[in-house]
Amino acid sequence: MAAEFEFPLQVRYVEVDAQGVVFNGWYLTYFDEAFTAFLNAGGISVQDLADGDWDAQLVHTEIDWSAGLRWQEDVAVAVSTARIGRTSFALDFEVRRKGGEVSCSARTVYVVVGKDGSGSRPIPPELAAVLGSPAPLRQAPA
Repeated sequence: MAAEFEFPLQVRYVEVDAQGVVFNGWYLTYFDEAFTAFLNAGGISVQDLADGDWDAQLVHTEIDWSAGLRWQEDVAVAVSTARIGRTSFALDFEVRRKGGEVSCSARTVYVVVGKDGSGSRPIPPELAAVLGSPAPLRQAPA
């Protein structure tokens, strides 16, 4: 799959707080929706996940904000593979305004687990194909 995927969205009224910007918790929802669209674009649908014997569980996220988003703003959430391990992988996300200004960036680590409760398992080939080669959006910590 391509090194970077973009998921478009428009900020909804319910996502804006009393300060007039998107409440921070909604960004995790944006990332989850973008991750699902990223998988779907790569050929793994929500139904495939429901029918399969594995899932990807979020275990860690780091988020950095640089500017708030406002009601009805059209943005895109960029998704790119940052790291691939044996049982886990990390995705980078950027929320971008039209023109490319980054409002927020994040790195999320997921672990592949068996739905039968057996714990972590190796990344399945179909997921590895969607993840492709790492092309991080965020800089490595200093």
